[in-house]
Amino acid sequence: MRKDLTAGVVAAGTGVLVVALLAAGGAPQPLPAGLTGAGQPVSWAVPVLRLLADLAAIACGGAVLAAAVLLPADESGKLAGKGIRACQDAAVAAAVWAVASIGGLVGTAAVILGVPLAHLLDHAELAGGVVQVRALALTVVLTAVLAVVVSGARTVRSARICLVLVAAALVPTLLTGHGALARTGLWSVLATSSLVVHVFAATVWIGGLAALIRYTRDRGAVERFSRLALVCAIAVGVTGLVTAEVHLGGREDGWGLITQWVTTGYGALVFGKAVAFAALVGIGWWHRRSTLPALVDRPVAFWRLAAAELLLMAATVGLAVALSRTP
Repeated sequence: MRKDLTAGVVAAGTGVLVVALLAAGGAPQPLPAGLTGAGQPVSWAVPVLRLLADLAAIACGGAVLAAAVLLPADESGKLAGKGIRACQDAAVAAAVWAVASIGGLVGTAAVILGVPLAHLLDHAELAGGVVQVRALALTVVLTAVLAVVVSGARTVRSARICLVLVAAALVPTLLTGHGALARTGLWSVLATSSLVVHVFAATVWIGGLAALIRYTRDRGAVERFSRLALVCAIAVGVTGLVTAEVHLGGREDGWGLITQWVTTGYGALVFGKAVAFAALVGIGWWHRRSTLPALVDRPVAFWRLAAAELLLMAATVGLAVALSRTP
């Protein structure tokens, strides 16, 4: 991607994140007088670092997907110039993912334990027992391994192995979020499994589009991604509906899902994600109907719409991070 588009993606995600947290009641609240804690800057840094980690994960996944699936390789399976470049970019993105996760680990520990950063080392043993901290620590290890492995990837096979590593690195934090904690028993398994599939599909969809914009203008690659994007969109839509239903209690009350869309901050964010998803599906339909058939004769129309689509996706990621931190 061009630097201005990359900056736009980060700005769109961050702006929506901050607004959504403030509007939906998930923003960090000042402590009552006389109490000490991690402090407002650290409390705000945690969701911002989570957003940066998610965007880096998407960029990493998209670059690896490009090398493994979208970009051409020679007959022996060795990556060509763009494939190697994609792997190098993926290594950088994995490193950013790891660093953001380290920051998130430190900030999360301080917020959950309610101690300033300067005193966090005094509570290191206690912090090690926090499930969210352990999940982030595992993510740091997996992303560090991923950065090393993908930096040396030179074949399609090694790129596909890295794609599996990306998927593995996404899992730990998903097992400690709303999906794992909202319900018990079968409903917890359903919510968590749905969330894992949801995030995997979204990473491939968004990251793949970013990779197309950055690495290739080949019609064959665009068509391959278009078919993959359709599968991802269906998976995101179905799993998003299941996850929302479990969290908002629609299975217990036929009107629960609808009423909580308009009566709770969490429900409002779910509704916002649904609207954004509908808009993305509409853009995908327009691609298939108009811009993709005209890609050879009028390529600018396709790539401009793809850039706008990517910015909307970044805003949706911001919504998703806000959702994960909203009661």
